[in-house]
Amino acid sequence: MKSFRIILFFLSAFCFFTAWAENVTISGKVVDSDDKPIEFGTVQIKNTSVGTNTNLEGVYSLSVAAKDTLDVVFSCIGYKTVNQRLIKPKGTVTLNVRLLTDSQILDEVQVEGFRSNINGMQSFDTDAFKLSPDVSGGSVESILATMPGVNSNNEMSSQYSVRGGTFDENSVYINGVEIYRPQLMKSGQQEGLSIINPDLVGNIKFSSGGFPARYADKMSSVLDIAYRDPQAFELKANASLMGGAFALGTNSGKFSMIHGIRFKKNNSLLSSLDTRGEYDPSYFDYQTNLTFKSSDKFSINFLGNIALNNYNFKPSDRETTFGTSENAKSFRVYFDGQEKDRFQTFVGALNLTYMKSKASSFSFGLAAFLTDELVSYDISGEYWLDQAGTGGDDAVGGELGVGKYMEHARNRLRASVIQAQLRGASRIKNNNITYGLSWQHESFRDRSKEWEWRDSAGYSLPTQPEGVHLIYNLSSRQDMQANRLAIFAEDAFYFETSKAYITLNAGVRLSYWDFNKEFLFSPRANVSISPLNNNRLTYRAALGLYYQSPFYKEYRHTVTDELGNGMVELNRNIKSPRSLHFILGVDFTFRALNRPFKLTGEAYYKALSRLISYEYDNLKVDYSGVNDSKGHIAGLDMKLFGQFVEGSDSWISFSLMNTSQTLGGVKTPLPSDQRYALSLFFTDYFPKFPKLKFSLRGIFSDGLTMTAPHVSRDINYFRAPAYKRVDIGFSYQLVGAPKDGVRPYNFWRHFKDISIALDVFNLLDIANVSGYYWVTDVNNIKYAVPNYLTRRQFNVRLSFEL
Repeated sequence: MKSFRIILFFLSAFCFFTAWAENVTISGKVVDSDDKPIEFGTVQIKNTSVGTNTNLEGVYSLSVAAKDTLDVVFSCIGYKTVNQRLIKPKGTVTLNVRLLTDSQILDEVQVEGFRSNINGMQSFDTDAFKLSPDVSGGSVESILATMPGVNSNNEMSSQYSVRGGTFDENSVYINGVEIYRPQLMKSGQQEGLSIINPDLVGNIKFSSGGFPARYADKMSSVLDIAYRDPQAFELKANASLMGGAFALGTNSGKFSMIHGIRFKKNNSLLSSLDTRGEYDPSYFDYQTNLTFKSSDKFSINFLGNIALNNYNFKPSDRETTFGTSENAKSFRVYFDGQEKDRFQTFVGALNLTYMKSKASSFSFGLAAFLTDELVSYDISGEYWLDQAGTGGDDAVGGELGVGKYMEHARNRLRASVIQAQLRGASRIKNNNITYGLSWQHESFRDRSKEWEWRDSAGYSLPTQPEGVHLIYNLSSRQDMQANRLAIFAEDAFYFETSKAYITLNAGVRLSYWDFNKEFLFSPRANVSISPLNNNRLTYRAALGLYYQSPFYKEYRHTVTDELGNGMVELNRNIKSPRSLHFILGVDFTFRALNRPFKLTGEAYYKALSRLISYEYDNLKVDYSGVNDSKGHIAGLDMKLFGQFVEGSDSWISFSLMNTSQTLGGVKTPLPSDQRYALSLFFTDYFPKFPKLKFSLRGIFSDGLTMTAPHVSRDINYFRAPAYKRVDIGFSYQLVGAPKDGVRPYNFWRHFKDISIALDVFNLLDIANVSGYYWVTDVNNIKYAVPNYLTRRQFNVRLSFEL
């Protein structure tokens, strides 16, 4: 592992300080024959992917690597295309263009869009999350949480569940490499930064169900991220009260690279929690994406990531008031001890691509994921649970419970995942065939020991006459290795009939896991139909048999002796949970207020079998480690997307869901059951102050179902309060492209953008619940004390871009 870290570090450092390419900035204004600005015209550098669109004033600006000759192409529907050639351009070039009306008169122009949701995958605008006011600093997951069917009830975490699934049922890919998360994290305080660096993202695809066979065996969703190759020199940085980020990219023609560094230290945010003390978290992340194109046919890509997350905490005291106005309670704790956690993650991936022809390509990839995790704490406390007095001078409180406790943990996990895959793609007439073979080797070394002792009113719990016992005791000592093989083939077939344009994707995935000697057969298909007589409508349907191939946490089974001591065993008889997906959907595009809108609706049903039951404890998912239940999930997702304010995209999502699980012969809702959810992402600008922008992110969703510790939900469960949160942000552009497209020849011409922003997190100051701390008195009466999430916070950001 050490040699891998050293190689990755020096390779990234070498590439970071090499290749500084000169770039040219081209800006100007595009007008028509009457000198009126042309809105949303296309400005493209010929034979490259560099391009932009004119704004409402016809102004544009773009940067490109310097060359001897640059051809700039200006085009817009209804106008003649203009090509302008620049000879040996340098520095900043102003290029104003007039487009003449095309002499050919078009009776009717119909624009049909089939790429928004194709082959079961939906594409997203990468600019949306840059404006999102969220604790993570504009993360992709924060925008994802506003999509229908996606649930995230903890603002400090990037984890999410989709349509009733667990956090672990979602596949995440970066540049075609499946990414894994740390296994021992149990709270958002430990997590820090998302694995996805928003400054490096070039393309986002997401599916909440019905995804094609190329993606791995997960039951809920796929998030497919492609990092971008910069087309010219670029530099951007931002700093805030909670950390900062830096990104550098360049392109010399055959070689391009982009690097990103992020640092986060959110002491101020954590200080708003009920538990007070010395918070000392530090989160560091470095990522790089390197691409070398030796020719038009051959290219090499390297993806690297180093993540170092440390969470140190010395609690001092806590006071939590909960209950209702008629039955209010107060919980006070005085602590001693500390917690020291460390999560180190390393990712390296090398991919070679060969373009045999325009219709055929092959790729071979090698990837490695390494994680070294340590959770260590020794914390003791004395607590008082009181009945708070309410209702005036005659109200009298009373003591409900008093006691002491001590918690200890020394949990250490080292894991590695090595992947190799070979893929191919061929286009034969209207068929786009994709196929591949992959091998994966997994290795785990688990050394865990955690226990809890509790004393209530002078009695040790559990109370037993023969001595003092721990209320909870668990140990694990495991060394295991396993291999997985998978092969897939799928065909995306596009054809047109006299009545409709049809896209059909069908494929199959075969896999084998030598840990439990299990073979999986996963057929998947989805279809979209757009009637030719009404291209505003698109009908979609999907059907597939999906599996959740268990990862390490999911097949850890706890065996308890007569004294209550638990020992972890690995269940080699585990089977992959299975989900049969049925999906029907429709997209309707229309114009209102002379602006474009899109209404999407999707109904789904998932028949579940061979489930591994689980419970949530904050972000920690406690699995039973056995196939002990079955059930179903059904729901309806709706989304309205469009320009509620001219020139800015916004959306509102609404979801309904019903879940059922048969556990121990009793039907109960799943832990991730969320009966309703309403989310909103809204952006606006001020006409008199066009450089001032406003964004709002709001979530209102049903609370999850929970149980007391070590109690199965077939015995008892309850539902947590609803999650309600609104975050807002204001940003003002201090330096940017002027309206006339001519940059002043001074120091500020080097900056593409300088902006300052103010964020208000949890605007309404609502105390949302992440989980519960359970207090048990000597009469074995349990009290659920809520663990509240962060309260209202302010954040200031300063960013610039060259």
